[in-house]
Amino acid sequence: MKKFLTFILLAILLNSCIPKKNLVYFQGEPQQIDSIQRIQETPYRLQINDILTIQIKSPNKELVTLFTTRATGGTTNYRYSEQSLYFDGYSIDKHGNIRVPYLGEINVLGYTTSEVREKIDKLFENYFKNSDDVFVTVKLAGVRVTIIGEVKTTGVHIIYQNQVTLVDAIAIAGDITVVGNRKNVSLFRKGPSGTERFVVNMLDLSSFNKDNFYIQSNDVIYVEPLKQKSWGTGTTGMQTLTTIIAIFSLLTTTLLLINAFK
Repeated sequence: MKKFLTFILLAILLNSCIPKKNLVYFQGEPQQIDSIQRIQETPYRLQINDILTIQIKSPNKELVTLFTTRATGGTTNYRYSEQSLYFDGYSIDKHGNIRVPYLGEINVLGYTTSEVREKIDKLFENYFKNSDDVFVTVKLAGVRVTIIGEVKTTGVHIIYQNQVTLVDAIAIAGDITVVGNRKNVSLFRKGPSGTERFVVNMLDLSSFNKDNFYIQSNDVIYVEPLKQKSWGTGTTGMQTLTTIIAIFSLLTTTLLLINAFK
C-alpha cells in the first residue's frame, strides 16, 4: 500500500508541475522571416466598426469648423480619449460609410487611410478655392481587440498603433498567466465569409512568420488554460510538493487511525 501511494503521489508531482519548456516564448532556431516584411508594408484596410479621426486645418477657421464634429480649430495639443473617440470620431457603419458634416456619407470600407484622405481632399474642392489652403489628416483611432482567458487583464483594449502584433496585444493584457496555454492561443476574426479561428503557438519562433500574427481591429484573442489549472495541484513545483505533502499526511493519519481502532 505504501509503495502504491508513493507511486501515485510521484505521478501527480511529475504531471502537475508546469515544465519550463511550456513557459518560454519563441523557442527554436532563428530563421529567415520573409512574410513579416511583406505584412508590414501592406497598409491596413478599413472595416466595419473602425473609428477614424479626421483633422482639418486651414487659415479659414470658420469654414473648418463646419466640417468637424468638435471645434478644435486644428490645434495639435488636443488629446483624444476612448470616450471622446466614441462621440466625436467617425465610426464606419454596417454599410461601410462615415458621415462627415456637409460632405455627407463617404464610403470608406476596404480603403486605406491615405485613400480616404484623397477622397476627402477631392470633395473639399467644392468648398475651397485653392486646395492648398486645406490640410487633411486621416488616422485610424486605434486597434480594438478583446482579450479573454488566461491573461492577467482581460477585457477590451484599444491600442493606438497602425499595426499591432499578437505580442503587443498580450503585453497590453499583462502577459499570459502561468497556467495559460501558450502553445494554443486562439484568434477569432469576423470576415465576409463568417468567423474564422486561427491558432498560434507562442512557444514557436516560426509564429512570427504567420500572417495572423498581426491582429486586426475587432479581433478576439482567447488563451485557454492548461490542464494543471483544473487539477488545482499548484502552478510551481513547490506549490505542488506542498499539496502532495498535505495529501500524504492526511492519508497517513487516516491509516494510523484505522489501525488504532482494529
